Amino acid sequence: MRITFKLFASLAPYLPDEAYKNAVPLEVEEGTTIGAVLDHCAVPRQMCHLVLVNGFFVPPSARDTRILTDGDTLAAWPPVAGG
Repeated sequence: MRITFKLFASLAPYLPDEAYKNAVPLEVEEGTTIGAVLDHCAVPRQMCHLVLVNGFFVPPSARDTRILTDGDTLAAWPPVAGG
């Protein structure tokens, strides 16, 4: 199945080389979780402050159990600070 994987700000360098801007289509197996995608791309989990699937927040406690489905968009942002 195919998903779209997006990483923003300081997480963008963890996208595969074939990424266009901040997104890449990924082929993943049925039953793949958010955590499995992050691990596959070597994205440091502690840097994934905000994670959304199809625009809906997924808390850290659910990232290893939330199974992705065909056509999902998985997006992650690092912590943001400013003033």
